[in-house]
Amino acid sequence: MEFLSQINAMLVDKLGPLGPLIAIGGLGVLLIVMALPTMLNKPEDPLDKLKRAASGQQSPAEKTKTPAKQLRNSGGPADKLQKFANFLEPQNEEEMTAARLKMLRAGYRSKAAVRTFHAAQFVFGIGFLVVGLVYALILSHQQDVSTQTLILYTVIPGGAGYMLPQYWVTRRAATRQQEIIDGFPDALDMMLVCVEAGQSLDQSIIRVAKELGAGYPALAEEFEMVAHEVKAGKDRVSVLRDMSERAGVPDVSSFVTVMIQSASFGTSIAEALRVFSAEMRDKRVMRAEEKANKLPTKLTLGTMMFTVPPLMLILIGPSIYGMVKALGGGLGKF
Repeated sequence: MEFLSQINAMLVDKLGPLGPLIAIGGLGVLLIVMALPTMLNKPEDPLDKLKRAASGQQSPAEKTKTPAKQLRNSGGPADKLQKFANFLEPQNEEEMTAARLKMLRAGYRSKAAVRTFHAAQFVFGIGFLVVGLVYALILSHQQDVSTQTLILYTVIPGGAGYMLPQYWVTRRAATRQQEIIDGFPDALDMMLVCVEAGQSLDQSIIRVAKELGAGYPALAEEFEMVAHEVKAGKDRVSVLRDMSERAGVPDVSSFVTVMIQSASFGTSIAEALRVFSAEMRDKRVMRAEEKANKLPTKLTLGTMMFTVPPLMLILIGPSIYGMVKALGGGLGKF
């Protein structure tokens, strides 16, 4: 502790009252500058070199050296972030898969979604950190502020800026999942009507996606993707399983299981849809009843805070006022 006190006193003597804060900020910038070249110039794994040499492919560095014909014009924000991919994307396959799945559940389907997300975290974190530092400097010139308070004014905005994209993606994913849950029973009913009218499952999915676009765009987007993947020749079972993973909703997972079992055992899809849609309608009614049953408990706190105090004041207030007045008169006689 004495050593830290000596360093603090030395920084204050040489750099002024903001000496410790300036030293911490300079150290942070120095660490970032030292870490960026290491992350951007990551050496290539020798095992990857051997695999590429065996397959006859070129490395990314060799591809940049040799001119190649591009089918599309580049230059967008995603292409500008490509050179920072080693810094902005997880290098572990499991972490990258989990990050992509999280972005898919939030509705961001581009290949650069994970990269853009981490870039937003970096930009907002540094931006809010600079804003907090400027505010701390202005506040220190106006009044005397302790070093701990200045550090808090600097670090807390930086942490808030770093967590802001995370909060946005999590909130968007939760809103999207709730929209899928709300619209899924109606989608099943519409799909049942289409199948019973003589359409195939693929045609009914296309029709449902078209009809649900106005009310439930997230669910319509999922059905459209299923239809496009089936048209492209992908196996229907894998397409439905991918849909359940992207949605992240238990009802969709149950629907996919029912469809796969119906196709495996050769049972009627219309009958399976009829039973499952009835269960989904009952489940929606049960969710509504659950929310209605929770309402009195949630209103209890508001009732106690805003109803009971005025009622007690109206009922007991005159009596207390009379007792105080009587006691005041009795004490005045003595």
